[in-house]
Amino acid sequence: MEKRELHSVLTDFLNERLIQVTASGQAEKNDFLKAKIRPVLAKGALHFQAEEFIGKQAFHKNLTAEEAVDYLEGLMGTSFRQLQLEAQDKSGTVLVSKKGKVTVKVKKKAAVANVAASASGQDSGSTGGSDAALKAAWAGGLSHNRKKRYILEEGIPVPFLVELGVQTKDGAIVHAKYDKFRQINRFLEFIEDVLPKLDKNQETRIIDFGCGKSYLTFAMYYYLKVLKGYPVRITGLDLKTDVIEHCSRLAKKFGYDSLEFLHGDIASYEGTDEVDMVVTLHACDTATDYALEKAVRWNAKVILSVPCCQHEVNKQMKSELFAPVFHYGIIKERMAALYTDALRAEVLEAMGYRVQILEFIDMEHTPKNLLIRAVKQGKRKENREAIEAILKEIHTEPTLYRLLMEEK
Repeated sequence: MEKRELHSVLTDFLNERLIQVTASGQAEKNDFLKAKIRPVLAKGALHFQAEEFIGKQAFHKNLTAEEAVDYLEGLMGTSFRQLQLEAQDKSGTVLVSKKGKVTVKVKKKAAVANVAASASGQDSGSTGGSDAALKAAWAGGLSHNRKKRYILEEGIPVPFLVELGVQTKDGAIVHAKYDKFRQINRFLEFIEDVLPKLDKNQETRIIDFGCGKSYLTFAMYYYLKVLKGYPVRITGLDLKTDVIEHCSRLAKKFGYDSLEFLHGDIASYEGTDEVDMVVTLHACDTATDYALEKAVRWNAKVILSVPCCQHEVNKQMKSELFAPVFHYGIIKERMAALYTDALRAEVLEAMGYRVQILEFIDMEHTPKNLLIRAVKQGKRKENREAIEAILKEIHTEPTLYRLLMEEK
C-alpha cells in the first residue's frame, strides 16, 4: 500500500507543472549526497533531468516521466529517506522511516491555481483553458528563463572543448568535466565584464602566466577573437615543456594564429614591454606576486589573478594580539591566505587600480576559489600607512609589497 502511495504521488507531480524534486537524507553515509529532478525540454518534448551529486561532481541524465518515477522510487528504496517535491500548483514531502514506513504530505497552492484560472478566463468548473495556459507559460519559461545561460552553450560543440575532453563531438558536456565547463564560463563572464577596457580597433596584447593545460587560455582566445572579433594576441607561459608543446600543437590545429605558447618563468620573462591584460591562474605562492608586479610595470589595463598556495605570509606572521587565534594551525593558514590576497589588492589599489576580490567557483569544489580583478583607473589610493600598520602588527613583508612599495 505504501509503495503504491509513493508511486501515486510521484506520478501526480512528474508533469509539466513540476518545478523540482530533491532527494536527500542519506540512508547510509557514502559519496552519493543528494539528487534532483527538474523538467527540461529535449527536442521539443518534456523530459526530466536527473542531477546526481556524488562527492564533488554532478552527473546528469534525461529521463521520461515513467523512467523518472522508477528512478525516484529506486532512490527512496536504497539511498535516501526524504523527498521534497515542488510544483506550480502544490508542494509535497515524502519521508521513509528506517523500517520502510512511507509518510506522504501534499499541500495545494490554491492562490496559484486561482490566478491561473483567472488569467485563462475559466471558472473552477472548467480547467481546459487553465491547463493550456499553464503548459504554454511553462514551456516558454522553461526554454527562455530556467535554463542557465552560459557564454559557451551546452549542445554547441567548440573545437578546443571537444579536443580537451570537456565536450563530446555533438556538444554534450562530459559528466566528469561539468565543473570545468562551469569554471570556463565563469571565467569568461569576468572577461565579458572588462570588454569596455579593450580597444576593438587595435590589437590587445594578453599574457597568461602559468597557463598549464590552457583550458582557460583557449577559452579566452575563442571568446575574444572568434566570437567577439577582437584583434588579440595571447601568449601562454608555463614551465612544463610537454604541456607547452601539446598546447602549441592544438593552437596550430585549430588555426589560432594569434595564440602562442612559450616555455618560461614568470619572474624572468622579458618577452615584451607592453601588455594590455595579464592573467595568472593558480600560480603558486610568490609566483603570483611576480606576475602582478610584471602587470603593474607593464601598465596593464586589466589583471585577472587566481592566487594559490599562499605560504609566505603564513611562515612569517606572528602577533601577540592574535596569538590565541594563530595557535590553531588551520585557522592561521586560512587567515594568512586571506591576509595575503587582501594585501595584494591594497597594493594594487595603491598602484592606481580599482580592485575587486570575487568568488571564482563554488567553495565545495576548491578552497582556492578567489579571483582578484584589477582594472587600471589612474588614481592611486593613499593607503601606504594603513598597509604598513597591518604589516607591522603581523610581522610580515609580502613579496608584492616589497617589489612595488617598499622604500629603497
